[in-house]
Amino acid sequence: MEQQTPFEARQPVTLFTGQWADLPFEEVARLAAEWGYDGLEIAASGDHLDLQRADEDPAYVRSRLDILDKYGLKVWAISNHLAGQAVCDNPIDFRHQAILREYVWGDGDGEGVRQRAAEDMQRAARVARKLGVDTVVGFTGSSIWQYVAMFPPVPASVIDAGYEDFAARWNPILDVFDSEGVRFAHEVHPSEIAYDYWTLVRSLEAIGHRAAFGLNWDPSHMMWQQIDVVSFIWEFRERIYHVDCKDTRLRPPGGRSGVLGSHLPWGDPRRGWDFVSTGHGDVPWEDSFRALNSIGYQGPISIEWEDAGMDRLHGAAEAVKFVRSMLWQPPTASFDAAFSNQ
Repeated sequence: MEQQTPFEARQPVTLFTGQWADLPFEEVARLAAEWGYDGLEIAASGDHLDLQRADEDPAYVRSRLDILDKYGLKVWAISNHLAGQAVCDNPIDFRHQAILREYVWGDGDGEGVRQRAAEDMQRAARVARKLGVDTVVGFTGSSIWQYVAMFPPVPASVIDAGYEDFAARWNPILDVFDSEGVRFAHEVHPSEIAYDYWTLVRSLEAIGHRAAFGLNWDPSHMMWQQIDVVSFIWEFRERIYHVDCKDTRLRPPGGRSGVLGSHLPWGDPRRGWDFVSTGHGDVPWEDSFRALNSIGYQGPISIEWEDAGMDRLHGAAEAVKFVRSMLWQPPTASFDAAFSNQ
């Protein structure tokens, strides 16, 4: 009898470095390797990845790759969430100054910040190609998120203008992505132009469904909006370019808390929901990974750490083990084919 070889998951498991930007890049790489990660989703934060420097200095790019090589890690995607947020946001204010690099913030003039943020997103596409990466994960920002409550009433023309603004600002960015052979994976998330099912449909229509614009499937924020995260995978199966694993725990209904969080800080037990370590929340992970298998997703599974109730040095090591337990071998033959031979 022929001996079966052990199953090796098609998808590499990576650690998103955005929540680790307080540590040097090499320290994060060392920890990730010790925990058994295959690589890193490198965020353009801290000293992890300076996009301006990487765009101008081949030696700097080589230094990032050398650190990965040193610890036996690889990179399949980079993140530029923070600059992406400023591309469409209006107003631009103190919140953006706190998250943007100085070369993007500049003098803080709103339109200038938006234009420099757009340039940084174009820069991200070029740097991704220099790193041998084909996916940039991030946000888009939104000029109409401030009207999400729709009161005082907002005329349809204002919302229409928001999607027109998104298309006008992002199409030139996506042109650069196309020229570099790189894809943008937008994370559906509150405060973005596409934050749920219907706003994503409208956003795709605004840019003519161009292939450069896809999705980073992260179920956490969709869960608290009561979106079916598994059906979302199937509905947008051709657009799932990247996967982030961040779990969410929803508080039992009927209490004092609500989904909007009541302006309470992360981790406050009075909130209606919170992020928890992957596998400890309400995300239907088994069904989700079955759906990813069904659409043939073979890209990285990236773990994003944001649990205020668990030490990250414990939780990140635990999370990679949980995710690996979900990566089953896909079926080698269809049920239809099997039944047709009976």
